[in-house]
Amino acid sequence: MPDPEAHLVPPSRPCSYPGRKPSRITFAVATATVAAAVAVTAGITATARPAAQTVAVAAGQAVSHDQAPLTSYATADRQLQMLKARAVGEQAQRIATQARLAAQRAAAQRAAARQAAAKAAAAKAAAAQAASSASSGSSTSSGSSGSSAASVQPSGTPQQIALSMLGSFGWSSGEFSCLVSLWDRESGWNTYASNPSSGAYGIPQALPGSKMASAGADWATNPATQIRWGLGYIQQVYGSPCAAWGHSQSVGWY
Repeated sequence: MPDPEAHLVPPSRPCSYPGRKPSRITFAVATATVAAAVAVTAGITATARPAAQTVAVAAGQAVSHDQAPLTSYATADRQLQMLKARAVGEQAQRIATQARLAAQRAAAQRAAARQAAAKAAAAKAAAAQAASSASSGSSTSSGSSGSSAASVQPSGTPQQIALSMLGSFGWSSGEFSCLVSLWDRESGWNTYASNPSSGAYGIPQALPGSKMASAGADWATNPATQIRWGLGYIQQVYGSPCAAWGHSQSVGWY
């Protein structure tokens, strides 16, 4: 019996026997071909996807590497600007501090110069007064009880001298604490205290200091002369040291 497969035409040509089914071999070959094509397509797609991802990652890394130096340069520039600003601020502070210290030294030097000038003027005035007294003659000076009384001066600290003089002005020792507080504020009981703003001078801060010449020619250097004048001023204007202290507390001066 002849082989029915011998009459098959090649696969590329249509079958010349209509109605006849393809053989099992032909069906298997076609199926394998389709499967191979699908596998090839899937393999290309699977291979292409990781490759594309690899390219994208590499591109991102390249961009990040390119941007990294720019970011570092910008950060360094900002830090440099901050350091420059800080250095300028510190330099300005140093200059201001030096100027303030120089001004303080200059003020101290001026105050010392004024005090020295006041002492020199007082010494000169005392010398002139002594020369004038000596020229008036020894006989006249020896017969004057006023001169003898003036030559007797209280001794001790300025506060001790003031306490000893309170009775001669009609005050009790109870006024002494007010007097201490008053002249503590005014001069600190410093015979040579000088106010650079007003020109007040001495323990009672007479304004001007030459007013105290009415109590003695040595008003610039003798605490007893200054205290005597100051107590007389308090008695004439306020009546008592406590009244003068109350006024000073109220308005800041007396």
